[in-house]
Amino acid sequence: MRIRIATMVATLTMPACQQDREQDGAASAESSGSTEVQSTDVQSEDYPLEVWGDLPASAGRDSAGIRIVENASPEEGSRLHWVIGPEPDVTIGDIDGEDPYLLSYAWDATKLSDGRIVVADRSTSELRVFDAAGVYLTKWGGQGEGPGEFPPMSLGNVEPWPGDSIVAWYADAQTISVFDSAGSFGRSFNRPGAGQRPWEVTRPELVRRDGSILGVLAERENAGSAEVRILNGEGGLHMSLGDHRSRRALYFSRELKLGLWGDLAVVAPSDRYELKAYADDGTLVRIVRREHVPRVPRAEDIMVSPTLRPEWRIPMEAEMLRVPQSQLEEAFPAFAEIMSDAAGYLWVREYEPPKEAGPAPVWTVFSPEGRVLGFVETPPGLKIYEIGEDYLLGHAEGELDVEMIQVWPLLR
Repeated sequence: MRIRIATMVATLTMPACQQDREQDGAASAESSGSTEVQSTDVQSEDYPLEVWGDLPASAGRDSAGIRIVENASPEEGSRLHWVIGPEPDVTIGDIDGEDPYLLSYAWDATKLSDGRIVVADRSTSELRVFDAAGVYLTKWGGQGEGPGEFPPMSLGNVEPWPGDSIVAWYADAQTISVFDSAGSFGRSFNRPGAGQRPWEVTRPELVRRDGSILGVLAERENAGSAEVRILNGEGGLHMSLGDHRSRRALYFSRELKLGLWGDLAVVAPSDRYELKAYADDGTLVRIVRREHVPRVPRAEDIMVSPTLRPEWRIPMEAEMLRVPQSQLEEAFPAFAEIMSDAAGYLWVREYEPPKEAGPAPVWTVFSPEGRVLGFVETPPGLKIYEIGEDYLLGHAEGELDVEMIQVWPLLR
């Protein structure tokens, strides 16, 4: 059993809001080839609103070739008619038993087209393969320095790759490896900047349908902005999507969130409920917004982990109450996470201040056109790795911190 000491979490980074607005505006205008993209108050007589009959709270307009979609928030407490089953169809992981079922730092997982589940187990540097029912089949990779092997405790993400293959990447070697659907190692390639300091290397985030990779140049990520990049299938730079707002040295800081929406790459700093979607050539083609009322955080909102021993926790809680307002972000983040699903919908997880978080995450679901469909509630404690057309695949923990990979049914 692992003993985890949780402490207060605060994300950090720097510059001023006015600089952020100017910088983000310049990057967007450069990507789109037009400064008109920055107009958030396009006159309706020039760009008439199109109101969708089935969703009267959603409206769209076109400006300089960019589709702008404005959405009201779903009614508080409402839920979309989609249903997530009452229990998982598949659970992988146990407190004892055979080694393949004893997961430790199961960092990621994905499904192959035939239903097999590939789990990235960081502690053993293995890609463990299970059938659709959760029965162990084999392992790929493993710890080592040879072809298809991974350095100790560095295996990170596993993602689908064109042709029913997968890719796995790992931090220390700054390398991405490709395996076919039978587990045969195909090739490896380095990311831009490999061999330099870690923060000077492009960090991959998501694999697009064509095999290109959406990532972030981490060099300046903690300084308030970061460059978003698309890498080609060999690890080279295909396209820069410009600089965007990222973390600052403040409590409740925003984060730079990336996502995929069909063939579009989504870039969204979490201090605004605004999602910018870019085409393969770097053109900004869609801006989607959702109504959001900002809330100002206070020092009393800073949460110290309740698992800390009282002699540490109580003084720390008293210390947090003395944090000046200048060290807090101007507002809580507008959202917490973005994900796409296999059917082309975008899921945006609602942000909840730490002391107010409920047991089950709530997501706003957007249609492929950018219209709000409604709220969906996902299972408590499930960290979602992948959303298919009819399933959620994710990580959960049971008693005694037993790690589990679970598949939950999704009925639309």
